[in-house]
Amino acid sequence: MSIVITGNPGVGKHTITQEIAEIMKLSIIDINTIAKDLGLFEKNGDTNDIDVKELEKMLKQKISEKNIIVGHLAPYVLRKNQIKIMIVLRRSPYDLISVYKDREYSDKKSKENAGSEILGIITNDAINKFQEKVFQINVTEKAISEVVKQVMQVIIQNDGNEQIDWLELVKKITI
Repeated sequence: MSIVITGNPGVGKHTITQEIAEIMKLSIIDINTIAKDLGLFEKNGDTNDIDVKELEKMLKQKISEKNIIVGHLAPYVLRKNQIKIMIVLRRSPYDLISVYKDREYSDKKSKENAGSEILGIITNDAINKFQEKVFQINVTEKAISEVVKQVMQVIIQNDGNEQIDWLELVKKITI
C-alpha cells in the first residue's frame, strides 16, 4: 500500500513528494506523467481530459509499498485497498490565483482551479472514497521544511489532520 500526496494544482504536491521520497527512500509515481506517457490526455480547450478507467488499470500494475504517488487525479484513479494514507495539500485560493498567473493559466482555468480549492472538491472526493485514510494539511504561508515535517508526522503517527474551510475566508473578504 502506498502513500499518496494530492491536492489542486499549485499547492506544492511535487515539491513535498520529492522531499518525502528522499527521506523515506521511496520511488515516485507521478500520475500525470504516466497519463502523458500513455497518451491518455485528450485536449479539450485549455484543459486536458483523461481516460480515468484506463489510467486506473495502468496504475494498478505499477503500485507497490516502495513508492509514493503524486497527482491531483489520485482520488479518481486509485482504490482504497491500494493506499496506506492520502494527504491532501490545501492552499489559500488567493495564493493559488497568483501561482496560476505565474503559470500563465487562462482566466477560466484559474477560476476553475481556485473554485475547486474553495469548495474542497478534491478533499471531499478523497474523503468520500478513502474515509479515515485521508488527512488535510494547510500549506499556506508555510516553509517547505515545515510542511515536510507535518507530512512525516501524518505518515508515521497518523496525526496532524487539519480541517480546512476556505468558504469562511472567501465570505469574509467578499462581504
